This record gives sequence, C-alpha cells and structure tokens, in this order.
Amino acid sequence: MKKITVRFTNIFLIILTSLSLFAVPVKAEEEGINVEAKSAILVEPVTGKVIYEKNSHEKFAPASVTKIMTMLLTMEKVDSGKIKLSDKVTISENAKKMGGSTMLLDTGEIRTVEELLKGVAIASGNDAAVALAEYIGGSEENFAKMMNQRAVELGMKDTTFKNCNGLPIDGHITTAYDIYIMSKELLKHPTILKYTGTYMETISEGRKTPIELVNHNKLVRFFKGCDGLKTGFTQEAKYCISATANRDGVRVLCVIMGAPTYKKRNRDASMLLNYGFSKYESKKIVSKDDEIQKITLNKRGDKFIIAKSCEDVLVTIEKGSSPKITSKLKLDSNKKVIKKGEVIGICEYYDGNNLIGTAKIYSDRDIKKSGFFDNIKSGFRNIFKGSI
Repeated sequence: MKKITVRFTNIFLIILTSLSLFAVPVKAEEEGINVEAKSAILVEPVTGKVIYEKNSHEKFAPASVTKIMTMLLTMEKVDSGKIKLSDKVTISENAKKMGGSTMLLDTGEIRTVEELLKGVAIASGNDAAVALAEYIGGSEENFAKMMNQRAVELGMKDTTFKNCNGLPIDGHITTAYDIYIMSKELLKHPTILKYTGTYMETISEGRKTPIELVNHNKLVRFFKGCDGLKTGFTQEAKYCISATANRDGVRVLCVIMGAPTYKKRNRDASMLLNYGFSKYESKKIVSKDDEIQKITLNKRGDKFIIAKSCEDVLVTIEKGSSPKITSKLKLDSNKKVIKKGEVIGICEYYDGNNLIGTAKIYSDRDIKKSGFFDNIKSGFRNIFKGSI
C-alpha cells in the first residue's frame, strides 16, 4: 500500500494543573522502594522510561525467563503468517526427555502451536519450548542461533542464549535490562497475554490423561492487572521474573533477577509494579469522531476533506509532566474514490521519538480522486487546540 507521510511541525503541550515547575525528583529509595533481589528494573514500556533500576546491566543466568525469547520468535512467525496457531507439531524424543518443568508430553504426540505456547507461557514447559524450537528452527541448536540473532537485532548487548528453555548451561546469560528489551518486544504481540495471563488451563484433546497447566506466575492470580510474562528458577539463577500489569490504561513492566526466595521475588515485583502505577496515568487526547485535520487536495484550497478519528486515543504520561506530543498522518493514496466514513489512513502520536498512540482516520465526505493527495500542502493547522 502506497503511503504519503504528512509531518506536523506544530506542537501542543498537555498542561496538568498539578504540575510544579520547581519540583525536585524523589528517589525510589526515599519512597521505601528497596529491592532485595540482586538485579531489577522497572520501566514504562510505551516510552521506555526507566523508573527504577538496580544492577540492571549485571549479567546473570535467567532460568526460564529465557522462554520470553522463545515465545517472541514464535509469535513473530505467527503474526507474520509464516506459521499458524493451529499448525500441528509432532513431539520428538529430544523434547520429551527434557527435565525440570514440563507438560509431560509423549514422544510422537501431536500438539498445536497454540497448545505448546500455552505449555510454555503457563506451565513453563521445557518440553513444549523444545518442540516449538524444533518446529520453527529445525533443531534446538539452530533455534538458539535464531534467538541470538534476534537479541542482536533488538540491541540486547549482554545476552548469550545457549538453549530455548533456560536449563542450566555454561555461558547462558543475560541482564535485567536485556530481559526488559525482549519483554517489551513481546508485548507488541498482545495475543501472548491471553496465555501468560491465564492461571489454569486444561488440554485434553487426543489424550487419555488431560494435561493440567497451572501458571508459575502467581501474580497473575493475586496482583490486580497482572497478565504476564514469565517466571524462572534454577539453583544458579535463583528466583527471577519478568512481570507486567495493566491498570486503567497504564501498563508497567518490571524484571527481577536473583531473588533469594519466590516470596521475595513476588514481593519485589509487586512493590515495583505498584510504584510504577503511582508514577503514571492514562489521558485521553482524542475522542472518537473528533476532527483531526482539514486536508486540502488542490492548490486553490476549495477541494478538501476533514479527517476524523475512528477511535478514542489514550496515551500514558508521567504524572506531573508536560510532554510535547506531536502527530503524523499516514494517508492511503491508493484509492480513486473515497467514500464518506471510509478509512483513509492513520494518525500517529509521538512523545519525542516514542510512538505513544495510533488511531485510524476516516473521511467526512465522498470525493473523487482527481489527483487525490497529490497536492497536499505542508504547514497544516494545529490538530489540537487548547490543553487537557
């Protein structure tokens, strides 16, 4: 689809009445945030703003938090259409013999990609992870290469993967910061939250004995809004987690590595998530059917359309901040006739270089192309007037 990008140079400020121009930032420790784990990071994942960190670039074994990359590569294949959730996978002897947490899969058993994803996301099945690795990569070894290549692409500078499940092996290391990077990328595939956010699931089709899956992430059940992502434990790594939660339109993400017990891991994660929610809020900047922009289609200016929003636009902002939000239209110029109410493109909203919101836009009237969008002028009026 051919796209025409229209950049708006005008900027508006969201001015909050509670903003203090002379406020002094408060350190997390001064607010009682004391993490016992060896390493941690708390981030607002839309903008990537780090709210709290402790030794976040120090390298540790990640245990089953490794499976975030396994899930990411799987979801990327699914969402790109290269594989389907309904694809059937035959379980190998290599997958069956995996120790640690498993789905108790049998050699020769046939399970779908979706069922294996559930096994990884809910029960942390090492056998399910290997089955997906073999299906996607051809072998465990090749899949590990794919994991490392994706890590490089994402900028995970301190990560080396040796397997797809996090079972102990020399040199299999990462950092809290790198786990945050791949967790943020996984959140771009929201279908995964349907699995990571499930506490219990039963898989019975084709089996005499049903597979009972119980989520290792107890925050899914006991922490409001938690819907992922992955826990981990080995004697070397101790207790780890990449945890995310959503409340009232605000999502926060934290990573804990090297907690001495699972209770302290969950306590640290809960404390950080709550701290994140105390720092951010969701604001509506556009309502459904709002006029976004008058788009002039000829030099005389007598041929135009009004672009309107198909949906509400909610953005996450730091409490007490005044972000400079800019917008950019991406219009579809591939149609000869535009009908009233028809989607004509999208409007993207940015805080700096960070994309924080997107909405489809539609035309308020019928119009024939006749050079449609060929003569769009720059220097449009402000999309927004006034302040929130």
